[in-house]
Amino acid sequence: MAGMATHVITGAGSGIGAAVARRLHARGDELVLHARDAGRAKELAAEFPGARTLVGDLAEPAKLSWAFSHQTLPDRVDSLLHVAGVVDLGPVGDLTPKSWSHQLDVNLIAPAELTRHFLPQLRTTRGHVVFVNSGAGLRASAEWSAYAASKHGLKALADALRAEEHEHGVRVTSVYPGRTASPMQAKVHRQEGKEYDPQAWIDPESVATTILMALDLPRDAEVNDLTVRPGR
Repeated sequence: MAGMATHVITGAGSGIGAAVARRLHARGDELVLHARDAGRAKELAAEFPGARTLVGDLAEPAKLSWAFSHQTLPDRVDSLLHVAGVVDLGPVGDLTPKSWSHQLDVNLIAPAELTRHFLPQLRTTRGHVVFVNSGAGLRASAEWSAYAASKHGLKALADALRAEEHEHGVRVTSVYPGRTASPMQAKVHRQEGKEYDPQAWIDPESVATTILMALDLPRDAEVNDLTVRPGR
């Protein structure tokens, strides 16, 4: 991605999203960081000087349009990076509709709604949409039904979007990281009742490296699907 580009990023507060935001910020690109509320937006603005923020609750995707109507959306968007996500494990016999809805709203419907809002800008720049998916987006394990369903859905969203937007020059990449050292991973281990050792899993910086590789790839090529697994 030549020259100064503008990136809209969800999940920039921790883990993979923070690693990607740091790398893009360090090289002088423009950042528009999504935050769920004004307090979080203030924290992100302090962490990334010069970045703009965009406030809206991904857990309530139907209200994002209203929230954005009261803010100034960026005129230019070169990439939209969907990194935010939530996980709530449990067997099908125990998971409630509330748990299903929350994971589907944040992990699937909100990315679709954000993409809808920024597609006009992305078409103008022949930009790039990156969905940070999960190994659970390719296979579902016991107690991962709702999360895996949301991530399988995210793969379907990405695949359909790629087919629709190819003629407009919009590139679409799905990244499927294995377990990555992050606050979400710590939560997963708590839910699994296991000890959490961040050294055992992928460093978020390594996933960020793969995302930047996809973004910076010359225009004659597109990374469709990228699986990143723990290397140790």
